[in-house]
Amino acid sequence: MTAELRRRVAGEFVRFLIVGGTNTAVAYALYLLLLRWLHYPVAYSLAYLAGISVGYFMNTWFVFRQKPSRRAALRYPLVYLVQYLLSLLVLHVAVDLLGVPAWLALAFAIVATIPVTFALSRLIIHAR
Repeated sequence: MTAELRRRVAGEFVRFLIVGGTNTAVAYALYLLLLRWLHYPVAYSLAYLAGISVGYFMNTWFVFRQKPSRRAALRYPLVYLVQYLLSLLVLHVAVDLLGVPAWLALAFAIVATIPVTFALSRLIIHAR
C-alpha cells in the first residue's frame, strides 16, 4: 500500500468514525426510546433500519467522496445485514449469556462491528 493510499484510507476511516458516531448516537437514542415499549431485538431492529438510509448518503458523500449510485445503494444494505447479524449475536451473548443490561449491550455490539462495517462499506461504495 502506497503512502498516498494509506493517507486516503486513514482519512476515510476518520470520517467514517465521525459519520458513524453521529448516526449511531441518533440510532442509539431511538433504541433507548423504543426500549420503553418494545423488547430489545425489536427496538434494535427498528432503530437500525432508520439509520441505514442516512448512513448510505453520509458515507457516500462525506466519507468516501463518491456520487451515489443505484448499484451501490442496492448493495449497501448488505453491509448492514452483515453488521446487523453480527450485532444481534453480540447482543444475545452480552444480554442472555453474560447478563449485561440491554441498554449497555448495544455499545459492545457497535464497537465489535466497526472494522467489518468500514471494510465492507468501502468496498461497496468504491466499486462501480
